[in-house]
Amino acid sequence: MIITRKPLARRTMLRGMGTLLSLPLLEAMIPSAKAAEQAARARKRLEVIYMPNGMDMDNFFPKELGADYIMPATLKPLEPYRAHFAVVSGLDHAQAEALGDGAGDHGRCCGSYLTGVHVKKTEGADLKSGVSMDQLVAKQFGEATQIPSLELGLDPPSLVGSCDSGYSCAYTNTLSWADASTPLPVTTNPRDVFERLFGDSDSLDPKGRLAQMRRQASILDFVAADAKRLQGDMGADDRKKLDEYMSSVRDIEKRIQKAEAGGAEAVALPNFAHPAGIPDTFEEHAKMMIDLQVLAMQADLTRVGTFMVGREVSGRSYPEIEVPDAHHPLSHHGNDPEKLAKLTKINTLHMTQVAYFIKRMTETKEGDATLMDSTMLLAGASLADPNRHEHRNLPTIVAGGMIKGGTHIQAEKGTPMTNAMLAMMEKLGVHEETLGDSNGRYTGFLA
Repeated sequence: MIITRKPLARRTMLRGMGTLLSLPLLEAMIPSAKAAEQAARARKRLEVIYMPNGMDMDNFFPKELGADYIMPATLKPLEPYRAHFAVVSGLDHAQAEALGDGAGDHGRCCGSYLTGVHVKKTEGADLKSGVSMDQLVAKQFGEATQIPSLELGLDPPSLVGSCDSGYSCAYTNTLSWADASTPLPVTTNPRDVFERLFGDSDSLDPKGRLAQMRRQASILDFVAADAKRLQGDMGADDRKKLDEYMSSVRDIEKRIQKAEAGGAEAVALPNFAHPAGIPDTFEEHAKMMIDLQVLAMQADLTRVGTFMVGREVSGRSYPEIEVPDAHHPLSHHGNDPEKLAKLTKINTLHMTQVAYFIKRMTETKEGDATLMDSTMLLAGASLADPNRHEHRNLPTIVAGGMIKGGTHIQAEKGTPMTNAMLAMMEKLGVHEETLGDSNGRYTGFLA
């Protein structure tokens, strides 16, 4: 097959070079095998997996507390990994409630999920949320990796206008906020993810990737010199824009410096074919995105990731599990048993992807441990019963080597979800006094 491409504009080409330079932090940077083992043990990671449109709550939470609970229908795919996760009930997102703003629970709940902030109701560019939990972690962890965080998803974003009762689609497109007005875009195409991680080569050979980075270094020198020449003819606004652009160039230079920093050994990565694009089925797409996230953590390109199994108000149907109905309308089930049964099927399919992530992380070795041992995983939804748009007692599991696995734990009624997030961050070594509406730390699920 012959692939033809249009000539790239200079800015597009340079942005493309940026993705080519997004290569792994090699184990070769560490001077000895012993030091490599110590560094691997010191690494900690955060992953958030988000499921849209709430849950059939009768089939999510176990009826029993403690270790001897019966696995409910929606969590059945997680049964083999019971020891690795805890079910946590009683956590709330009160800031996602209307608080005088009227309808728009889907827009609010997604924008509030990792921020704990009551988002501004707007369809325009005057967005207001808060810095998200993952980005607070990425700010610290990103100092040691080439990519501070990966924001992945399966549903393409809606680009303009309102997605829910006067709330901008920006609120439902992502979980991640760099600051109160800057949502971070989610990548949905596996090919784009692969090329950001490893460039446009089919090879995962670290020496080849490093050589590719070095070839691009001379281009950065040209960009810097060209920018300096142009700067004298620019007005204040253009100079500001150029400064912002050059900050991105300097970030690429830092990546090169990190990749050139050390020795000869590199982490061995499994074979992974360069993706052609988005797979045809939901589950193939989900598994490929999870595999790429695991690969990025295995290569230590990043230690922070978010994965949106779907967007709020998603209308995706699931004929492969005999649910031809659109998800969002189905979630307003009106207590109809047939609709609830279909909603449970969707919820279970989504939790199957969480199970797959845990499977991949537990089977991927890092020294004498696994990736899961050093990872904190938060998975759940920002709506409980979607029929009533409930933001209390949210469906939540926490997994990894730093939690009390194999149990159902209930937080005190009225506990903000952000209290649990603050505790997770502290366990990861990231200290923040507050997050959104937090009023303390909830540590009940931590080992």
